[in-house]
Amino acid sequence: MNLKIIGLTLFVCLHANTLFAQKKIPASADQLYKDVAKADSLLFSAFNNCDSVAYRKFLKDDIEFYHDLGGLNVGADYEMRSIKEMCARGNHIRRELIKSSLEIYPIKGYGAVEMGVHTFYHTNKGQTQEKVSGTYKFVQLWQFIDETWKLAKVISYSHNEMHND
Repeated sequence: MNLKIIGLTLFVCLHANTLFAQKKIPASADQLYKDVAKADSLLFSAFNNCDSVAYRKFLKDDIEFYHDLGGLNVGADYEMRSIKEMCARGNHIRRELIKSSLEIYPIKGYGAVEMGVHTFYHTNKGQTQEKVSGTYKFVQLWQFIDETWKLAKVISYSHNEMHND
């Protein structure tokens, strides 16, 4: 047998765990909760501050966004256009999670599902007073890729009343 093949085979056997190991999703429910809640917080901090560079880091290229009033939008490009247009209008929109509503569960070998309720606030261009837009429900599917949490799917619903005036 060729020495190069033997060497390569030995290398693969010795390093198989490193070479082929699936990135580990946190095993404990507490750590998973903390990790996904942190990703959610960083995502929406970027959203609240119109930081499109930071916001983009959390989106999968093929993200699917389902909105009960707006329908389905697919792709990070669409989502980025949406946030940039929103910020360019000069209205400020802020999302605040209702922390007591947050639920996070593992999806084996993939990531986690996050569910909760959040309130959106807006300040119209030229105004200083922030107003409540509404309180809505959401489901977010996060995928754990290369030691990072990426948003794969969003379902935003219960938009019975929206106040943006």
